[in-house]
Amino acid sequence: MKKRYCIIPQILLLFWFFLDMTGIYFRNTYLVARSYKDDGIFFLIYLVTIILFIFKEKFGKWAVAVWTSIWFVVQFLCHEWYTIFGKGIMGSLEGKIKCFSGAIKWLEIDGRYIPDVYHSILHILILMVVITSAIYIRNSKKQA
Repeated sequence: MKKRYCIIPQILLLFWFFLDMTGIYFRNTYLVARSYKDDGIFFLIYLVTIILFIFKEKFGKWAVAVWTSIWFVVQFLCHEWYTIFGKGIMGSLEGKIKCFSGAIKWLEIDGRYIPDVYHSILHILILMVVITSAIYIRNSKKQA
């Protein structure tokens, strides 16, 4: 896999995650609330891993792979876990539902938390970066 095929999903994820820094609001709903105070450090860490990948590839490819893998696990525990098991480690199910009550959703079921549009796309993009990074690392080992 060529480096640029790895960078494309990384940049898409960076752009999508940047929306979390600014927030995207509509009249009575939002795609994502402005969360730079809570998530800003995570955005900067991800940005640094991409920069490392571009300029210091040997270390950077691992930084991207490790960071996005950890990030995916955390996101899974904070979102999909609640959908699957009806409870989680980040507060109550009711609190989770209330927290994202104004977000644009794919589907809404009373008493169930289902990740909203922003988080669903975020999780897909994170997973794409994890997968493309793993393939890139595997292929770069074969070529060495």
